[in-house]
Amino acid sequence: MAALADPSPSLSPRALYQDVAERLRQQIFARVLEPGNWIDEMKLAAEFGISRTPLGEALKVLAAEGLVTMKVRRGAYVTEMSREDVAQIYHLLALLESDAAASVAARASATQRAELAALHAQLEKQVRRRDEFFATNERFHMTLLQMAGNRWALQTVVDLRKVMKLNRHHSLFKQGRLAESLAEHRALMRAIEAHDAGQAARLMKLHFESGLEAAA
Repeated sequence: MAALADPSPSLSPRALYQDVAERLRQQIFARVLEPGNWIDEMKLAAEFGISRTPLGEALKVLAAEGLVTMKVRRGAYVTEMSREDVAQIYHLLALLESDAAASVAARASATQRAELAALHAQLEKQVRRRDEFFATNERFHMTLLQMAGNRWALQTVVDLRKVMKLNRHHSLFKQGRLAESLAEHRALMRAIEAHDAGQAARLMKLHFESGLEAAA
């Protein structure tokens, strides 16, 4: 792996540790660093071609996001997700995203509804291509949150979705779950297009309940 360059005079030291944090984040998401694994800081510093100072700062960033757990006198570990952790995160996502769905159903413009419909159309085409479906599905949910206009809810969901990537049993891995998820999206889109806020909220909650059951 190529070394990370030291910051140039035009960059602050913060830019380097943020770059390191992103590299580590992607290694965690790709399971190069597995949940529960101890993070060998000396090895990583050598691999990245950096000192341990920016690496330590990067680990603090990931610890704040919940991706890394710092243990006294034992160092940093990739966070492991318990079933209770997964259930609690799904519960929070259901609350925040159902509220967003209601808001969008009630107030979205024709242009915004068309944008969501275009993303849903991509999902229809990608139901047999799991990786592409994952990416578009996340874009759909984040676009809906952005349209709802609550930046605090958006930031919270961004953080929760990062942690959810630690779960070994992603809900969409279950046989048949992609087709079920797509059907739930179709129903949600009908509620949004009908400006039915109550139905949109209810369907989004059911969407997460089904996802939790599949992830168990």
